[in-house]
Amino acid sequence: MFQGLKVLELASVLAGPSAGQFFAELGAEVIKIENLKTGGDVTRSWKGAGENGDISAYFCSCNWGKKSVAIDLSTTSGKQIVQKLAARSDVVIASYKPGDAEKLGVSYEQLKSVNPQLIYGQITGYGSDNERVGYDAVIQAEAGFMDLNGEKEGPPVKMPVALIDILAGHQLKEGFLLALLKKEKTGEGSLVEVSLIQTAIASLANQATNWLVAKKLPVRQGSSHPNIAPYGEVFNTMDGKRILLAVGNDKQFQNLMEVLNDSSVATLPDYSTNEARVVNRNSLNVMLTALIKKIDSETLLGRLHHFKVPAGKIQNIQELFEMPQAKEMLLRANDITGVRNVAIRMENDIDLPLLPPPHLGEHTKEVMKSIDF
Repeated sequence: MFQGLKVLELASVLAGPSAGQFFAELGAEVIKIENLKTGGDVTRSWKGAGENGDISAYFCSCNWGKKSVAIDLSTTSGKQIVQKLAARSDVVIASYKPGDAEKLGVSYEQLKSVNPQLIYGQITGYGSDNERVGYDAVIQAEAGFMDLNGEKEGPPVKMPVALIDILAGHQLKEGFLLALLKKEKTGEGSLVEVSLIQTAIASLANQATNWLVAKKLPVRQGSSHPNIAPYGEVFNTMDGKRILLAVGNDKQFQNLMEVLNDSSVATLPDYSTNEARVVNRNSLNVMLTALIKKIDSETLLGRLHHFKVPAGKIQNIQELFEMPQAKEMLLRANDITGVRNVAIRMENDIDLPLLPPPHLGEHTKEVMKSIDF
């Protein structure tokens, strides 16, 4: 797909590097520039208990397929290396706070002077005119995600993955694809800018319009859905397993009640429509709790799937990776196992060989030789 495309990654942590791995998985050459003085990408040091070495589990989440070049960008030679690499690159990925790229000589305007057709993607926290540093957890707090997440009577809760960073990476990839299409048509390069705060706002979906359109301020309500019932509720089965229901329409609810051997409930005014079920959510959940507890999980899920009722067992990560769909997403090299960032499947698709996450500066000499430096 992207064989022959050259990508220069000046980004760190998650959002920018995830875009870099996206290009690498699809065949591009991705060179990751890391700060020699500070030990490279900070996620190399984000280790859980018992982790050793410079390739942390966190670093492995978004740095497959790349070549690492460790240099000091504050030096003249460091700036020259980046300029030489930018001159032959198609795409640059950056994540500096406003003003820092200019100080280091790697801003869009500075690198465009050596490569007018360059596509330059920049991720910031709050926009190119705001020097404030953006961190995923803070954005989750400010953008309403934490206020919405958690149990009704409990405190606001941060999501257990850096979701805003991940979504910003997707926004950046979409921008890159638009810029590549523009370049294909006009031969011109582009500056692509994505901020974490606007990514978060764009990702609020129906929770934003619940306020903007319906004038109803969203509140924490656990995993329950504000507009659908039963959707997101969790129930215990006879054998102690937890299942989640995601009933999206009245026909699915009718099928659910048939599976639970109480089909007459679906005809009652309090439960016959989604609007009624949302209003009467509490009594509905009490009833479902009692019915579901009478059936073991394997039997229940088998019947629900047969009747096309959306439902699933709550699994931990170990259980997830026993699923065939999860196994198809795995990357393996040098005794390291990772997960693909690209979940796209296309006709005649082939899995390209991919380098494992690199050690700091592992490819510095190789890359320097390629640019005669």
